[in-house]
Amino acid sequence: MQRLRIKHQTEYIFSTQVILNTHRLLLRPREGHDVRIETSKLEIAPAYTIKWQSDVFDNSLAVVNFLERSDVLSIASEVVIQHYATAPYDFLLEDYAVNYPFIYAVEDQIDLAAFRQPIFINDSQPINDWLQQVNLKGLGTFPLLVKLNQAISRQFRYQTREEAGVQSPAQTLAQRSGSCRDYATLFIETCRYLGLASRFVSGYLHAPATEAGHAMTHAWAEIYLPGTGWKGFDPTSGEVTGNRHIAVAVARNPEVVPPVSGSFIGPNAVIPIMRVNVQVNLLA
Repeated sequence: MQRLRIKHQTEYIFSTQVILNTHRLLLRPREGHDVRIETSKLEIAPAYTIKWQSDVFDNSLAVVNFLERSDVLSIASEVVIQHYATAPYDFLLEDYAVNYPFIYAVEDQIDLAAFRQPIFINDSQPINDWLQQVNLKGLGTFPLLVKLNQAISRQFRYQTREEAGVQSPAQTLAQRSGSCRDYATLFIETCRYLGLASRFVSGYLHAPATEAGHAMTHAWAEIYLPGTGWKGFDPTSGEVTGNRHIAVAVARNPEVVPPVSGSFIGPNAVIPIMRVNVQVNLLA
């Protein structure tokens, strides 16, 4: 077990006071057998009311309504977690899923159906063309996923993008570059093309860069593998996820789980300046 402290600060600065509409926050790590929250603190300004709820994927969602105008919106989350993740390769698949392709068990097919449907329905041809280059023929299920994960990490150039949303797989393939959420989207849509149930994960990564601060949130993918459940793959690094990865939110659609989302009412010329700082530290 290791203890990690996660600090995540988001600040929007406006040139004049504005009305802040309802904001939705996905900042609290997902708890389970491998992650427990030890302490949690959330500081928000200006004055507000907050309601906590679980969304359709059981993500912990905070709905914030503001009580006054302001020229600054500040959201600061600090969480200490206990991470009990096992070794990434310490698992066994069900016998029927060891070799690819396989058919999901009948009792799982209805529940997994939505996670096998593509979001970018017009990108199947670029994905197919790319798969011919990667050449996954003859590989077992897990080796296939490892090779696909590493191919994205090695073949594409990582870039930080501040624009909202994700690139389509066709865009990432054409530009040969993207952010972590673009890589995860390409991996997910490729797995769905191959018939594998896949979902998007937004969260945090513990690494030297995040120890120092001034980092961003991270994104990766999970594939449903009979015998182990949702298994994480990080195509940015080419890793199978382990105790360096802390999931906050999962979704079928990569575009619906930003850490902070909301809107404001103000003069047309007002364009806020956004500052984000993420820091993940290993505690004694």
